Amino acid sequence: MVNERPSIQNDRSLGDLFGDLARETAALVRQEIQLARVEMSDKASRIGRDVGMIAAGGAVAYLGLMALLATIIIVIAQAGLPWWASTLLVGAVVVIIGGGMAMAGLSALKHTDMAPRQTMATLEENKEWAQQQTT
Repeated sequence: MVNERPSIQNDRSLGDLFGDLARETAALVRQEIQLARVEMSDKASRIGRDVGMIAAGGAVAYLGLMALLATIIIVIAQAGLPWWASTLLVGAVVVIIGGGMAMAGLSALKHTDMAPRQTMATLEENKEWAQQQTT
């Protein structure tokens, strides 16, 4: 009976192991890039919705107020204030309301974090994993 050494799957050279590590690392980097693209696309969609909300809010305010403003100006003018003064008063109120709406929309945009946090976290995990594999 010949004493044979059992076949072990992990009987690979150091070069093979580093080659596998390089291929797996490259695949991992490609996956992380894809994740970053998806994450950035999601954030861009949310920003698009916020901008759409700003535009829709402005359009609704404009359309609704046009009819009301004409009525308010007429009522104030008929109450004894000159036409120019009633128009100025109503215009000032509308500017204040519109400015508040625009500021709310800008505030929502400023609080949007554009950094791909999830991708950055997984890249950090991958870096730690790669360091553990090489030590």
